Amino acid sequence: MQTETNPTGTTQNVPAGTEQASVSGNIAATAPGHLRVIKRNGTVVPFEESKISVAITKAFLAVEGGTAAASSRIHETVAKLTEQVTATFKRRMPSGGTVHIEDIQDQVELALMRAGEHKIARDYVIYREEQSRKRAAKQALSPATQEAANGINVIQADGSRAPLDIERLHTIVSEACDGLTDVSETRILDEALKNLYDGVTAEELSTSLVITARTLIEQEPNYSYAAARLLCDNLRSEALNFLGVAENATQADMGSLYTEALAAYIEKGVALELLAPELADYDLAELGAALDPARDLQFTYLGLQTLYDRYFIHSDEVRFELPQVFFMRVAMGLAAREDNPNARAIEFYRQLSSFDYMSSTPTLFNAGTLRPQLSSCYLTTVPDDLSGIYGAIHDNAMLSKFAGGLGNDWTPVRALGAYIKGTNGKSQGVVPFLKVVNDTAVAVNQGGKRKGAVCAYLESWHMDIEEFVELRKNTGDDRRRTHDMNTANWIPDLFMKRVFDDGEWTLFSPNDVPDLHDLYGKEFQERYEHYEAQTRSGELKLFKRVQAANLWRKMLGMLFETGHPWMTFKDPCNLRSPQQHAGVVHSSNLCTEITLNTKSNEEIAVCNLGSINLPQHIGENGLDLDKLRNTVRTAVRMLDNVIDINYYSVGTAEQSNMRHRPVGLGLMGFQDALYKQHLAYGSEQAVEFADRSMEAISYYAIEASSELAAERGRYSSYEGSLWSQGILPIDSLDILEEHRGSEYIQLNKEQTLDWPALRELVAQRGMRNSNVMAIAPTATIANITGVSQSIEPTYQNLYVKSNLSGEFTVVNPYLVNDLKERGLWDGVMVNDLKYYDGSVQAIDRIPADLKAIYATAFEVEPRWLVDAASRRQKWIDQAQSLNLYINNASGKKLDITYRMAWYSGLKTTYYLRSLAATGTEKSTIDTGALNAVSNNSEPQPAPVPQACSLDDPDCEACQ
Repeated sequence: MQTETNPTGTTQNVPAGTEQASVSGNIAATAPGHLRVIKRNGTVVPFEESKISVAITKAFLAVEGGTAAASSRIHETVAKLTEQVTATFKRRMPSGGTVHIEDIQDQVELALMRAGEHKIARDYVIYREEQSRKRAAKQALSPATQEAANGINVIQADGSRAPLDIERLHTIVSEACDGLTDVSETRILDEALKNLYDGVTAEELSTSLVITARTLIEQEPNYSYAAARLLCDNLRSEALNFLGVAENATQADMGSLYTEALAAYIEKGVALELLAPELADYDLAELGAALDPARDLQFTYLGLQTLYDRYFIHSDEVRFELPQVFFMRVAMGLAAREDNPNARAIEFYRQLSSFDYMSSTPTLFNAGTLRPQLSSCYLTTVPDDLSGIYGAIHDNAMLSKFAGGLGNDWTPVRALGAYIKGTNGKSQGVVPFLKVVNDTAVAVNQGGKRKGAVCAYLESWHMDIEEFVELRKNTGDDRRRTHDMNTANWIPDLFMKRVFDDGEWTLFSPNDVPDLHDLYGKEFQERYEHYEAQTRSGELKLFKRVQAANLWRKMLGMLFETGHPWMTFKDPCNLRSPQQHAGVVHSSNLCTEITLNTKSNEEIAVCNLGSINLPQHIGENGLDLDKLRNTVRTAVRMLDNVIDINYYSVGTAEQSNMRHRPVGLGLMGFQDALYKQHLAYGSEQAVEFADRSMEAISYYAIEASSELAAERGRYSSYEGSLWSQGILPIDSLDILEEHRGSEYIQLNKEQTLDWPALRELVAQRGMRNSNVMAIAPTATIANITGVSQSIEPTYQNLYVKSNLSGEFTVVNPYLVNDLKERGLWDGVMVNDLKYYDGSVQAIDRIPADLKAIYATAFEVEPRWLVDAASRRQKWIDQAQSLNLYINNASGKKLDITYRMAWYSGLKTTYYLRSLAATGTEKSTIDTGALNAVSNNSEPQPAPVPQACSLDDPDCEACQ
C-alpha cells in the first residue's frame, strides 16, 4: 500500500500502482466493451468502474465526514455519479477503445457540478491542481539532477533521516516564482540540488535554495523576490514549529494558519515576557482574520532578511514572529489606547503591511513589548557645570540603551582657558568631555540591536570651534579625537554674511556671552556686535578674532577630509520654528532633520518618526492625492499615539514630549517615484515634483493634526505658537527673509492647494502636535519596503550593499525593466554595469533618455539636490536629512554648494559624499560573485561613523 493525500490534506491508503484510483483524479476504471485507460506515464490499464466509485466516495468523505447521517446520502449520490461517468464513455465508444486519464477526471468534475455538489467539485479541482504541481516537480528537473536527487537523504531537526522530498521542494520553489517574470524555478532547483549531498541537513537544504536565488539577482531583479519567498519558507518552519501550529507549511497554507499563529504567538510572547500582556486582550480571532498572507510576497530579499536578522521577536535565537504577525504586533502596540483598539489595529496593520507607510525602527523594534521605547531621536542641551555635564552623559546612555539616536548641544560649556570661579582654575574646554561621550556611545550602543549613535553640536562663535572641527581627524592627540561619534556646526546667519562679505569673525567663551546661545536673527546680530565692541574696548579679555572666510574654509576642509562636522544653520531653524514662544532650537539631532526646543535640566526634546512610501502613491496620472491624504491621516494618528504609549527612560524627555507633542512625518522612495514617472533627478520636472509632493504631504499632515486636536485636544503649549497666530510653515518664509535680508536669500513661494481654507481650519481647531514634519534618512525601513532611501538619488544601478545583516546585491529594477523593453538587457549589460561601477553613462548602446533618468548620485549636479531640498523645506516645519554628492570635489565646488544651501533657505545638511579619484578593481567582473562590484570607488572621505557604511551611504541610526 502507499499513502496519498485527499482534497482536505489528510492521508489515505491506496493500492500501490493504482494511480487511477486516487481522488486527485487518477481514476482508471473500465467496464465491458474493453475500454482501457492511458495513464500519464503512457502505460495502458483496464477501465474499472469500481475505482471511480471508490475515488468519488473518498472525495465526499474528505469534505463531509463519515457520519451515519451523511453515509446514506453519499452512497446513493456516488452510485448515480459513477453510473453517469461510466455511461458517458460507453456512449462514446460502444465497441471499446482507449480514454486518457485526464478525460476521466474532467467527466468526474463535470458530473459533480451538474449534481449541484459544488463544494465537492471545488475541492476536487483544487486538489487536481495540487497533484499537477507535484507531478511537475520531477519534470522541472534536468535528468542528471533527478538522478542526483534520488540518492539524497536529509537529516531532519530531530536527527532522523528521510529521503529528499522533491515534491515539496518543487512546491516551495514554484510558489516562490509564482507571478514573477523572467524567473526560472527549474534553474533554482537545478543549481541548488547540484550543491547537495547525502546527509545534508534540512537547514542547509533551505539555505541552498535561498543562496541560489540570491546569486541570480544581478541578472534578474525579480530573483530578489524569489529569494525572499524562499527565506520566508525557512521562517515559517522556524516560527510555526516553535509555536506548535504546523510543520512545513507552504505559502498557500498560510491563509488558514495565520489566524492560529497570531493567537499562539501572543500567548507565547506574553509567557516569555517579551510582549505586553494587554495584547492578549484584543480580539485575536478578528485580528488574525485580517492578516493578509499575500503581503508576504512583496518583500525583496534584503527587506525580509533585514526583518529576520534585526526586528523579529525571538527567544534563544529562534524567530517566532512571522512577517504579518510582526506588522500586526506593531499595529496592536500603537492602537492600545484607542477607543476601539481592534478596529484601529486593523487600520494600522493594513497601512504598515501594504508598505504605504512605515514607522521608524524604534517603533518597529518595541511596539507591543514590555518596554515600548518608540521614539527615534532625542535632543539635549548640556549645562556648564560638572554635575550637569555628567548628568547629560548619563541621559545619553539611558536613551541610547533603548534605541534612541542622540543630538547634544554643547555650546553652553565654557571654552579652553576660560576661568572657573569654583576652583580658581582654567577650563579644559569642550573636547575632553566629547571624548567621554564618544566612548559612552560605543560602550552602551542601542540596546544590543544597533551601534550607538550621537552627534555633538557647537555654535560657530565658540572659542573651541577650531579644535571641534578637527575631532574626526586621524592624526594628532588621540585623547582629543572622537572617531565614533558625529559632529555638526551650528552656524548663525551672521557668520555666513561675514563669509559672503569677507569680514572678520570673533570667537568667545560662552560663560562671557551667555545670552548669545538663546538669541537668533536680528537680536543675535545686535548682541553679537555689542560683544565685539567690548573686545575692542577691553571689557572682554578672552576672545579670538579670525577671518570668517578662513574659518569657513577650515570647516569645508575638515568636512571633505573627515566627513565632519556637518553644516547646519541656526537662524532658519529658529525663525521658522512654530515654537519660538516656548524656547530655542539649540541643535538638530543625529541625522539633522529634527529642530526642536531644548533647555538644560528642563527639556529633552523627543521626536517620533515615520515615513510615507512615496512611490506607493504614484498612479497613471502622477501623485494620487486621495490615497496620500488617507495615508497621511492614519500615519499622523499613529505618530501621535507614540507620544502617549512611549516608554521614557528620562523624565525630562517625557515632560517635554507631553507638553509639545512633536512628530516627524517624512517620506522615502523619492527616487523611485521619479522612476515611475520617467523623470530625471537632475531636471526642473523633478524639482517641481519635489515641491508639489511635499506641499501635499504638508497640507494633509497639518490637516490631520488639526483634526486630532478637535478629537483629542490641542497640545498644551499651543497658545502663542506660530500655529495659533495663523502662520503655517509656508508663511514662516517671510519671517526668515525679513530677518536675514532679501539680498542673502532666494526662495520660491509658489503654492497650489487651498491654504486659506487650511489656515481657517487650524484657527478653529488648533493643532494636536507642535511639529508634524521631518524627513529622516530612512535607510533601514527603506530596505524593508524595497525602495530608495528618503530623498536620495540612486547610489549605483548595480552594487553590493553591506549592513549589519550582511552583503546584498542591489540592482535597479526600473533600469532593468526599461532595458528589457528596448531589448537591451543581457549578460553583456550586466558585465558592463559591473565594469562601470553601476553607471550607465559610458555604455554606448543605452539611449540618452535612459542615461538621464538613471544618472547616479555622483552624476547628478549638486544644485539639483539643493534646489529640490529648498522646494521641500518651504513646506516643512522641521528639517530634512540631505546628503550632498559631489564628484571630483574641490574647495571651490564645496564652497559654492554649501553657500547655495544656506542661500536657498535650507535649515540643515547632512553628509558630504565625495567620490575618490581612484579607479575600481575589475578582476571580479566575470565571476558572478555576490560581491563582484568592488567598493574601491566609494564615497569619500573616510572614516564614516559606525552608524553608516561607506559602500552605500545609508545611515541607519534614525530609521
